[in-house]
Amino acid sequence: MPIRQLPEDLINRIAAGEVVERPASVVKELVENSIDAGARRITVATAGGGMDLIRITDDGCGMDRDDLLLSVERHATSKLTLDDLDDIRTLGFRGEALASIGSVARLSVASRPAGAESGLVLVVDNGRRSGPMPQAMNRGTVIEVRDLFSQVPARRKFLKSARAETAAITDVMRRLAMANPQVHFVLEGTDRQVSNWPAVTGEAALAARLGQVMGADFVENAVPLAMARHGVVVAGLAGLPTFTRANSLSQFYFVNGRSVRDKVLVGAVRAAYADYTFRDRFPVVALYLAIDPAAVDVNVHPAKAELRFRDGGGVRGAVIRAIGMALHEAGYKASTSVAEDVLGAFTAPEMAPAAPVQAASEHQLDEAPASYRTGLSAWTGAATLAARPSAEALAGFTRPSARVEMAEAAPELLDFPLGAARAQMFDNYIIAQSDKGLLLVDQHAAHERLVYERFKAQLAAGPVPSQAQLIPVIVEMPEEDCGRLEEAAPELERFGLYLDRFGPRAIAVRETPALLGHSDIEGLVRDLADGLAEWDSAAALTGRMEAIIARMACHGSVRSGRRLRVDEMNALLRDMEATPHSGQCIHGRPTYVELKKADIERLFGRSR
Repeated sequence: MPIRQLPEDLINRIAAGEVVERPASVVKELVENSIDAGARRITVATAGGGMDLIRITDDGCGMDRDDLLLSVERHATSKLTLDDLDDIRTLGFRGEALASIGSVARLSVASRPAGAESGLVLVVDNGRRSGPMPQAMNRGTVIEVRDLFSQVPARRKFLKSARAETAAITDVMRRLAMANPQVHFVLEGTDRQVSNWPAVTGEAALAARLGQVMGADFVENAVPLAMARHGVVVAGLAGLPTFTRANSLSQFYFVNGRSVRDKVLVGAVRAAYADYTFRDRFPVVALYLAIDPAAVDVNVHPAKAELRFRDGGGVRGAVIRAIGMALHEAGYKASTSVAEDVLGAFTAPEMAPAAPVQAASEHQLDEAPASYRTGLSAWTGAATLAARPSAEALAGFTRPSARVEMAEAAPELLDFPLGAARAQMFDNYIIAQSDKGLLLVDQHAAHERLVYERFKAQLAAGPVPSQAQLIPVIVEMPEEDCGRLEEAAPELERFGLYLDRFGPRAIAVRETPALLGHSDIEGLVRDLADGLAEWDSAAALTGRMEAIIARMACHGSVRSGRRLRVDEMNALLRDMEATPHSGQCIHGRPTYVELKKADIERLFGRSR
């Protein structure tokens, strides 16, 4: 078959397949053009999920006749002044958007620059151009895209439902609004509720815009990022480790004002939160990077959603460092969503209508517990109690499910953030009172985090101090587990754990980390053996440092069921206040819940 030159309309359709994937792609390209044009207000209207209508109205600089004619030509752009692809400072630069859209839809472009008496409108109907014609309009540009892919049924049938396409457009607009807080965005149409994101300025502009788009609860439960490292400026907000989602859809990444998807950034966020979240939970972040345009290639994908960093390792390090420092400064702070979940678990008892009182038969009285019967001073035909059961009678009839240790609150301790210990319930939960409200602390989870952080500090300073066992602890286990532990023994000595093989099916533990005290040594050794089996090789120990000390911290922490004295409970609270990340355990669970006084009053209907 001979080689031939493709016709222009077919070339445009092929290009449209790369640039115009779905209606959301059209919205993204056109709104980015409006932003590059200096618009301060952009209104987007849609119908039928964008398949029937997309209208973009902006108050940007507008175009004169010559620019309007060139705007619908392929590879025509005003955004590469020096033809330098290594220094791209605009969102759109490829010059394919309008030409590609016009080849697969009915495109209308109306524009009026500043100083012009009227505007001009140009129409491109599936590749056939007409105009421009005069049109009365305000300064700026209005672009309408109708009947997308109507002449390309093979492409249209691959689109999703109108509802799904509407949601995709909303997602694109949310990202554009988050990246440009100085621009007022309005998203409306017959297929949606109106979304209005007014422009915000000033130092708190970014937080205000994120509050508009992502919700005030995210801003309230996030810490600010601010760091410059390896030529990368990192800003934005990172959610607290206890403020997570079941998927990664609430993670947003922006590089030089462009919303992107990048494995380096995703991996950096995952690594930064590795110590604090469940494996199946995802932190909520809005990450903004500013980097030299020459150090990043945004021209690796037609939709410009992907990019490539020249120094991916430096970018990764800057992001991990920025998030780590922000979470460290947050200290013991936990998200307010934890308290909201607790409040939601409380329900006021429903008052059932009083049942008709019936006389109790002698047989029923005979079947009642003796302690209950002795607590009754009389039983009349109307079944009224002449006296309440005595305390002794109730003690014999009821069985308390929890032991509560009451403690008087020292007034000077109430000023501390986590307050003063007042009680211990179920031998695991500390009830504390502060001057602001009530706190419920999981003693095992909290101490687990404290031990873990101390382990990390000791390991950073050198080998972890160990404590010799008076008599070595012998742990029997399968031969293959003994072999893995024996192979890993030299590396485990860094963590203060000294092991020897003791026969074919046993391990002798000679020394343990001093920080663990009298912990469950046998359980710790078996847990480490399971970890080695999972990691497949002793060489993986170095890369699994956090996992090893996490297992050690779990076995060395205060166990559930241990009764604590009042001074021990208060000491634990003070240590939590002084330890970073103590708001969540090493598994990502919250270590405490705080209920404000107003929250408690709301439970009883006392709030006004």
